[in-house]
Amino acid sequence: MKLKQTFRWFGPSDPVTLADVRQTGATGIVTALHQIPHGAVWPVEAIRERQDMIRAAGSEGAPLEWAVIESVTVSEAIKTRSGAYRQDIENYKQTLRNVAACGLDVVTYNFMPVNDWTRTNLDYAMPDGAKALYFNWFDLAVFDVFLLERPNAADDYPAHVVAEAERRFAQYSETEREQLAGVVMFGIPGEAKQTLAGMRDKLATYNDIDANALRANLTDFLAEIAPVADELGVRLAIHPDDPPFPIFGLPRIVSQASDYAYMFEKVPNMSNGVCFCTGSLGANPANNLPKLARTLGDRIHFVHLRNVRKDEHGNFHEAAHLDGDVDMYAVMREILAVQQRVEYPLSFRPDHGHQMLDDLQKTTNPGYSCIGRLRGLAELRGLELGICRAEGW
Repeated sequence: MKLKQTFRWFGPSDPVTLADVRQTGATGIVTALHQIPHGAVWPVEAIRERQDMIRAAGSEGAPLEWAVIESVTVSEAIKTRSGAYRQDIENYKQTLRNVAACGLDVVTYNFMPVNDWTRTNLDYAMPDGAKALYFNWFDLAVFDVFLLERPNAADDYPAHVVAEAERRFAQYSETEREQLAGVVMFGIPGEAKQTLAGMRDKLATYNDIDANALRANLTDFLAEIAPVADELGVRLAIHPDDPPFPIFGLPRIVSQASDYAYMFEKVPNMSNGVCFCTGSLGANPANNLPKLARTLGDRIHFVHLRNVRKDEHGNFHEAAHLDGDVDMYAVMREILAVQQRVEYPLSFRPDHGHQMLDDLQKTTNPGYSCIGRLRGLAELRGLELGICRAEGW
């Protein structure tokens, strides 16, 4: 059995339309109801409205369906177990019931505190003229130490990183500083943007939450929702931390094999699974991705395939899907081996992509222009076909 090919779509305001997605050859849409506040219940009517919109954009020869939810966002109240977190958990359970009633059975989420994925440059120039997403520790320190002014932030970086950050801060214009802050706090397209003041306030709520406390909060949350997911036949897919390192003084608890082992030991329900993101996990040189995919096995409920290339400082940019430091052949082979064992289609999507060709002249969501992801999907589709032919799958 082959994997289900999907494409991320951020809803009606996405510059990439469903008509565009239909031409990529993907048949599954990965989306969410981003207009609904975090912690609130997703109404059945809103879910079905989105499903109908997606189906209507397909055609007899090129059908489209909502295949994976990405994401039902976990509220900050749940992550910190504060405020109205109990109500938010009950609302999350009800959302699971509502999406299951509509036939949706894969729900992606993450447990990253305060920020979602974090980059320092959204327009990193590639040698071929395309643009990529980039993470640079020196610029992160510029933001953290000199713009955000987080207390004692400099203590979290090596001295040479702080020294270079100070040099860059002095060199950057006010416009460049504002641009850097906007990039670091960019977040998910379609959701409200953060401010420096708002980020400081959120960080303060984690002053007494270390990695062990955050792990406990995650597994307590899962202990409540996984039985509901089991009953409904919904597969939960936690996305790894991006990047997979502590930043802004915040713990990262979904970054490596030991994190997953802890999560499954505490909450063994089979609905408790992962979104295997090769880009996020691949940014950590300690992660052996083919081995990790083999270890996770049937716990892999959704797959993001993208590549990264790291430098000697640990900075990384997003490379072409078959380029970079991730052995995509070996990873794809392990994912396909999982697909042969499970009874349901395992969805993957080309995650991120270079802004290239005509998309360079357009306003696109960073990492989510159409042509770069289409290139990635085409390359991954060919890789999958070659492996399946060689293995007789």
